[in-house]
Amino acid sequence: MRSDVLTTVREGPTKHVRLPQTIRPNGPSGPPAPVFFPASMRILVLGSGAREHALSWRLGRDPLVTHIVCAPGNAGIGRTVELAAINPSDPAAVLALADRVGADLTIVGPEAPLAAGLVDHFQAAGRPIFGPTRAAARLETSKAFAKDFMARHGVPSARYRVCHDADEAVTAIRSGELGDAVVVKADGLAAGKGVVVAPDHDTAVAAVHAAMVDRAFGEAGARVVLEECLTGPEVSFFVVADGEHYRPLFTAQDHKRIYDDDAGPNTGGMGAFSPSPLVDAVLQSRIEREIVTPVLTGMAAEGTPFRGFLYCGLMLTPDGPKVIEFNVRFGDPEAQVVLPLLEAPLAPLLLAAAEGRLHAEPAMPLTPTRAAVGVVLAAGGYPGDPETGREIHGLDTVAREHPDILTFFAGVKGDGERLLTSGGRVLTLVAVNDTMTGAIDAVYRAVGRVRFDNMQFRRDIGRKALRKIER
Repeated sequence: MRSDVLTTVREGPTKHVRLPQTIRPNGPSGPPAPVFFPASMRILVLGSGAREHALSWRLGRDPLVTHIVCAPGNAGIGRTVELAAINPSDPAAVLALADRVGADLTIVGPEAPLAAGLVDHFQAAGRPIFGPTRAAARLETSKAFAKDFMARHGVPSARYRVCHDADEAVTAIRSGELGDAVVVKADGLAAGKGVVVAPDHDTAVAAVHAAMVDRAFGEAGARVVLEECLTGPEVSFFVVADGEHYRPLFTAQDHKRIYDDDAGPNTGGMGAFSPSPLVDAVLQSRIEREIVTPVLTGMAAEGTPFRGFLYCGLMLTPDGPKVIEFNVRFGDPEAQVVLPLLEAPLAPLLLAAAEGRLHAEPAMPLTPTRAAVGVVLAAGGYPGDPETGREIHGLDTVAREHPDILTFFAGVKGDGERLLTSGGRVLTLVAVNDTMTGAIDAVYRAVGRVRFDNMQFRRDIGRKALRKIER
């Protein structure tokens, strides 16, 4: 969509068009009923990172979408999309904004507004919103809830122990009940940094003390989950769900560690590629049968039906796929590589899911014909205290010499015509190509044109895919 279209204001009542999808309310033999969508959709996207930029960009390519507002967004997103400076976790402010811009659909990007119950407030007000309620969001906001839920519903995952104080956790670690290597997870939200994969008991005990005694993650570490350390490659599997039905999206693989070859501390993600060559049709069917369906069925049975993006972080163990974690929103940086591969309109799909009528939507064409690779450029000091205020150079060169490269902004702020760093993960560069090798080569050519003081990035994004493809 052209940038000028993104800020077009529509006056008057919403018009609707009939799309070819139909539902049969009386069963297979009943008469088809038309499904109506707004003829010109106005979308409110909540969040300020590269994920929200990717969502805004992809929705802007839909023919029905005429206006997008991103709140609060960032200076990079604001180059093409209207911004609104509000707190996305403030339900009253977001509802007022949705009313003001006439949003036909609000899409929640990050987890914090979901944890704050934003969706509950929108549902009470009768406004369409895509995302889970606060109760359903516990699949991500509480590691303990997620593990207990999986145990209740037979979803394959690692053996675990929920601990409510440090002494209990240390005793469980020293007992060896979970093995020599132990994964220590802060129960609550910790910006993707509350997980320590400890190779030995001493390291695990230190992680417990950091979370529960030193409160490195605040109240998120008041309770911890200890898990056995699974082995195998990791893959991300995404679905769009409406509480009962779902539609799968492309798979992806994330790179969490700060340094090449998966060395160093965990981050929010240093890059990703899609689709994953590890997941073929047989494995995908197993994931849907053993994980996705039981989760959606179980959430509905417990009175908390799940609507929104369900991100299944999986480890492909010798015993089959097992859940490492759930996210209740699109992943970042996975969104930046999955969304460019989607060819069918996205806005009608998300609106149908928000309104509980996903069964009327045709399956999305997901035969992988292209590959996408995204590289995150991070500030010096990340994932600790990031250096801010560094001017970003080379973006004009990328736009001129590599016009097919997508740039999705995260930790940036404006200073006149300049963009400065303002957070840990500054931006994601994405290349889409007919081959994974082509995408890797293209994105790193573009990376070589961008610079800011003490810029960090991994040089091996996508290499895992090549190892698998070349076998």
